[in-house]
Amino acid sequence: MVNLTVAPEFWISRMLPEGTIEQWLVANGAIVAKSDPVVDLRIEGELVTLKAPAEGKLVIESKNNSIIEPGSVIGHICPP
Repeated sequence: MVNLTVAPEFWISRMLPEGTIEQWLVANGAIVAKSDPVVDLRIEGELVTLKAPAEGKLVIESKNNSIIEPGSVIGHICPP
């Protein structure tokens, strides 16, 4: 299992260390390939797309509009 983690590098200023999950691009339980776009995040007013770090089944832990912080684990990729 590989964690789907929001990288701290997405924050430029770090003045507002919060963002939100804008929209999941893949359904919970779907099979994804490494580097597939899986979720859009709104961080410091910018839309950032997080890609799958590995191939496998997506398990979503945080819903749309959830608050995220640097290092937040928002889901997992499980072996297919």
